[in-house]
Amino acid sequence: MKLKSFSKINLSLNVNKRLKSGLHEIQSHFCLIDLFDEIKIKKNKKFKDEVNFCGKFSKNINKKDNSILQTLRLLRKNRLVTNYFSINIKKSIPIFAGLGGGTSNAVYLVKYLLKKKFSKKMINSMKREIGSDCYLFLYNQGFLENLNKIKTYEKKHKLFFLLVYPNIRCSTKYVYSKVKKYSPKLKLNSNIIKDKKNYVNFLTKANNDLQLIIEKKYPIIKSLLFEIRQTKGCFFSRMTGSGSVCYGVFQSKKRAIAALNKIKSKYPTYWTTFAKTI
Repeated sequence: MKLKSFSKINLSLNVNKRLKSGLHEIQSHFCLIDLFDEIKIKKNKKFKDEVNFCGKFSKNINKKDNSILQTLRLLRKNRLVTNYFSINIKKSIPIFAGLGGGTSNAVYLVKYLLKKKFSKKMINSMKREIGSDCYLFLYNQGFLENLNKIKTYEKKHKLFFLLVYPNIRCSTKYVYSKVKKYSPKLKLNSNIIKDKKNYVNFLTKANNDLQLIIEKKYPIIKSLLFEIRQTKGCFFSRMTGSGSVCYGVFQSKKRAIAALNKIKSKYPTYWTTFAKTI
């Protein structure tokens, strides 16, 4: 069986407060995009799980302790699976980049093994042990109102992206440890998200509260976002999640690819790709 494990983009990200658990309460408009890892899975008769990674972004993954092995242990702990598996993952999503690749792998594996029947208990267990952003991968687009609640859009919007990974590995733990100011809670305005033009205008004025922290530590991020924003047809540029992938949202696929070629010419060692909402 082959599974596609899609990545996510935080179109906005507001940090509201630090919780007693050590996690941070956040709000985010988000979407899944067509950049994905490929998961191949089959039953294993050796009474032992075998997990292997390949692809461009497989080198720095801990082979003995990763989101897939953690997820399989969690499933057995809750007596939800009894079989053992051989799993191969082709990593096309940059790691430590804010795209949620590891969490996505875990969620899509569970969706397959449990036939998409996620219990609230399982979701909460995964949020604690795998990643607090696991909830996002159950929806194509939406608004994360808090860590326990997502509001989906009645109308899905097609968005076009240029993604640039400047070869910087960002530690989520480090980034959140530097958060000193918190944003007030926001309420979803349903009228804004019904119309694409109003929605994009709203997002243009939004923020990622973690971005200034990364820009301070890595000034190239600020320069890169400025260059993306200045290319023709770009609505806005931002960093996704805790970084370091920078993206621009564009009027069309044609404009996004033209910007990609321009950025790639100037920064040939950076990973770049075009993506769109799924």
